[in-house]
Amino acid sequence: MSFQTRYRFAVAWLPDGWRRNVVISIDPSGDIVDVSPEDIVTTARLVNGVAIPGMPNVHSHAFQRSMAGLAERRTAHNDKGDSFWTWRETMYEHAARMSPECLNAVAAQCYADMLKAGYTAVCEFHYLHNQPDGTPYADRAAMSQALIDAATTAGIGLTLLPTLYQTGDFGGAEPSARQRQFVLATDQYLDLVDGLLQAHAQSPQVAIGIALHSLRAVPPDALRTVLTSRPDIKSIHIHVAEQEREVTAAQQHLRARPIEWLLEHARVDRRWCLVHATHATHAELKGVAATGAVIGLCPTTEANLGDGVFPLPAWLAAGGTFAIGSDSHISLSPIEELRWAEYEARLVTRHRNVLPTQSDTSTGAMLWRHACSAGTRATARNIGAIETGRRADIVVIDTNSPLFAGRDEDQLIDTFVFSGTGHEVRDVMVAGRWLVQEGRHSAETAIAVNYKRAMHRILE
Repeated sequence: MSFQTRYRFAVAWLPDGWRRNVVISIDPSGDIVDVSPEDIVTTARLVNGVAIPGMPNVHSHAFQRSMAGLAERRTAHNDKGDSFWTWRETMYEHAARMSPECLNAVAAQCYADMLKAGYTAVCEFHYLHNQPDGTPYADRAAMSQALIDAATTAGIGLTLLPTLYQTGDFGGAEPSARQRQFVLATDQYLDLVDGLLQAHAQSPQVAIGIALHSLRAVPPDALRTVLTSRPDIKSIHIHVAEQEREVTAAQQHLRARPIEWLLEHARVDRRWCLVHATHATHAELKGVAATGAVIGLCPTTEANLGDGVFPLPAWLAAGGTFAIGSDSHISLSPIEELRWAEYEARLVTRHRNVLPTQSDTSTGAMLWRHACSAGTRATARNIGAIETGRRADIVVIDTNSPLFAGRDEDQLIDTFVFSGTGHEVRDVMVAGRWLVQEGRHSAETAIAVNYKRAMHRILE
């Protein structure tokens, strides 16, 4: 008991609801060992404000944060206009400028900013494996290690998802010159995953999963080999059905829609996170919901890229669960992702407060709670709630902000999600460590210096 750290929160959001004077005891490894509501013990350090669970970010391409705002000029002067596919060319060019040192600096800045916004864990969907011309680094894991080191610097919990990428399109198309940076043979990929699993088997803050970039980039044989070779992996992610063009091409080459094919040819289960799934039919939604898989939604990126609108009301009606990610990091705000999810449903249905069930009293609380719960599964980490046995990942909202005047607890979450700017996040704890206090990350000055230096190299 003497080695535990104890904090008393004026108000905390526990699994059974809002409670006052909550004393949380945390062991040296960063796990919550006791939660005692209505406790006014004087030996615990008082933390003012409202404590809520930290949000998992289930989809990140950290390197893309450095190009945020650099693809917002029209480049396609034709009837079709700009699209995901024209944006992708800009992304490829930017990826080719990443070295391990630059990736490390960009990712550390990205992760620190995530923490300041209320994310406490991140799934990094990582496919920058090689040098820009496709030549492997002397250390196959150099770029993976750059991301792990960045997460350690920032302090965020990391689920690293080394990503298999082999073909330029359906039908076994050769990767383009710009895609060679992403390509690994199946045995090379499995060796990379095995090495990372071995190196971080005992790490409480780094988990290793696998990712399949997409059905257009992963041939069926390679997909089957990876899944059968690593049956015990705890987290499996894939981009799927993000673009209508992708769906059409899958029907041509695989004789099935992407999600339809995946359900027929892979043992999709609760370990899976299907990212985007924008163009899904109701039958596909019911099929995925039956597996227990999570849908990973990235509303700000999906809007920025013009992907389309995921049928979230139908997914929830089918019993599905969703988590959120910031993907290309055009935004790093979990509240913006959540409000976009609800607003898209409002625009489609022309109703308000569409996503909550009749038993939900607060739309904001429903969104935060749901994304935390599903995000916990997608990260394969023991987070997502303030309760005994979980990691101590806690976000403290500054209730002294004028924005919250006169609000009770549920009204506070609604106000935070739908009217907040992100500055309302005052303190952030990850695994029992205060990484953000009074809105400042403990290492933000040094991280920013390295980021700016890297950006000068990238943009030269």
